[in-house]
Amino acid sequence: MLAALAAWLVLSLLGGTGAEDTCGDPPAAPSRSVPAPQLSPEERLSPHMPESLRCDACHAIAFQIEEQLRKAEGKVGKKALKESDYIEVLERSCSQDWESYGVLELDGEKRLSGPGLPRQQPLSVLVSGGPWPGRLSKLCHSYVGERGEAQIYGEHRRGPAALRQLLCHGDKGPCAGRKEPPDPRKALQNEL
Repeated sequence: MLAALAAWLVLSLLGGTGAEDTCGDPPAAPSRSVPAPQLSPEERLSPHMPESLRCDACHAIAFQIEEQLRKAEGKVGKKALKESDYIEVLERSCSQDWESYGVLELDGEKRLSGPGLPRQQPLSVLVSGGPWPGRLSKLCHSYVGERGEAQIYGEHRRGPAALRQLLCHGDKGPCAGRKEPPDPRKALQNEL
């Protein structure tokens, strides 16, 4: 009996457990392939934000300006900032690194993605870095230069929708004629 048990043990170790034959191989996990967005030469090489992404870019810029001004006001007890303070905050807003933004493809359409923009599908490839941070910074500075610090701060004091309306949805804004997306902070509250 001891010899039979030893033989069985040796054969089991040499030949495997045999469980594969009785149970079959474990099921393969389903795999998905998500390609990176195919960028045109303009999207890859131009120093300017492509026209098709300017509305998203404007909303990202308005969100960042709003966040920076709100934080600065929070430090002074929600009171209005002095002119020198809000000018400094706007400069800092536009000069930040913008690295959390990038482009993804959603249903064949390229969209800018990052903080303050509507959430995209969970399974997508985001192309960030490269020209996108510089383009956002340049566009932010142009909005501040065109509208002026005082007007931007005044609209911020009226609320996030007023600032987005001024920068993005006015007659000549990059989103003119498009429906304004919901306030990202309210969308986050609804998800909770």
